[in-house]
Amino acid sequence: MLMRGEYRLVDLYGSPHRVLDAPYETIEAAMCAAKDWCQGQGLNSPLSDREISVEVLTDSGDWRTVRYPS
Repeated sequence: MLMRGEYRLVDLYGSPHRVLDAPYETIEAAMCAAKDWCQGQGLNSPLSDREISVEVLTDSGDWRTVRYPS
């Protein structure tokens, strides 16, 4: 079962994103942060930094990818 309020943004390799490594309460909040960053400060970053996935923390304490880069 997936927990609510435990999302994070990760890079292309599944590591916490180097800029956006913070807890997010909803998937929408995480996606909004990623989009805002990619359209602002991230424009000057390499494409690999803009390939962002969203993960959610499961009851077992593992992170599961719920949204892949588009």
